[in-house]
Amino acid sequence: MSKYKVDITGINTSDIKVLTNEEQMELFKKLKEGDQEAKQLLAEGNLKLVLSILRRFNNQKYDMNDLFQIGCVGLLKAIDNFDISYGVMFSTYAVPLILGEVKRYVRDNSPLRVSRSIKDMAYKILKFKESYFAKYGKEPTNEEIAKNLEIEEYQIASAMDALKDPMSIFEPIYNDGGDTIYLLDQIADKKETHKDKDMLISLNKALKQIKKRERDILVSRYIIGKTQMEIAKSLDISQAQVSRIEKNAINNVKRLIK
Repeated sequence: MSKYKVDITGINTSDIKVLTNEEQMELFKKLKEGDQEAKQLLAEGNLKLVLSILRRFNNQKYDMNDLFQIGCVGLLKAIDNFDISYGVMFSTYAVPLILGEVKRYVRDNSPLRVSRSIKDMAYKILKFKESYFAKYGKEPTNEEIAKNLEIEEYQIASAMDALKDPMSIFEPIYNDGGDTIYLLDQIADKKETHKDKDMLISLNKALKQIKKRERDILVSRYIIGKTQMEIAKSLDISQAQVSRIEKNAINNVKRLIK
């Protein structure tokens, strides 16, 4: 039972029944006919799914009893909205909804203060992602998110990054068996900021001198945050072509900066 090892008050994972996919589909048919006992059985039979999701939060400073209750809220939402006509296993549909509820709770209780407008935008993005996944069974692209929410693509990465848990400057980021390197060691010295400004000026000049397609791909990859596959799809070219153009663009920028 170590797979589900999360300490929840009053819960013994060895006593929790796990439903087969066939049993779940049969219960969903009964639920659709109005059998509320079927909903109770579905909830009880998927508690281990909630516990498995909570494992990733188990070593962090969260009250697991609270997270378990929040996860169960997500489970009940998934049960209420699932339809066997989706053609997917219930767990595939439920995991994003359960995880979304837990992550929202964690963000709302984060000690880091974030602008309300940024939080609202991030929540809209998450809500759209969840509804899109529920409908199509896959994550939407940044382009689809931006179009539906009427925002710029670069705002997506900014909003989501702003809601990430803060990291301690004493967080170890590398250890090869010798001296540990901490995040603090990687923070830039304020005395060197003039060098950063010079580099930004040089980079800006270089970007203006390379080909437009190369510049557009670099902006899409490293500012907007698109994947090579997303860029390839929008430009109607192969991923290999995008990779080649990106590599050439980086080499040209490096040459112009020197």
